[in-house]
Amino acid sequence: MKEKVEAAIDKIRPMLQADGGDVELISVENGIVKVRLQGACAGCPMSQMTLKNGIERVLKQQIPEIKAVESV
Repeated sequence: MKEKVEAAIDKIRPMLQADGGDVELISVENGIVKVRLQGACAGCPMSQMTLKNGIERVLKQQIPEIKAVESV
């Protein structure tokens, strides 16, 4: 499961990096993905929207077992 999540995040990463940010996978437990937003994403007021409408949406589309994505 962790490998699938990493592969999906690798597809999202270029979009985040284009805006000066990045995302790091911390863990995958019981369908909950924990990530850490980095760079410009870490302090951005829109980071919660990026997390839910961007990262979480893409991961759930590609990996139906994902229940939620949380920032740590």
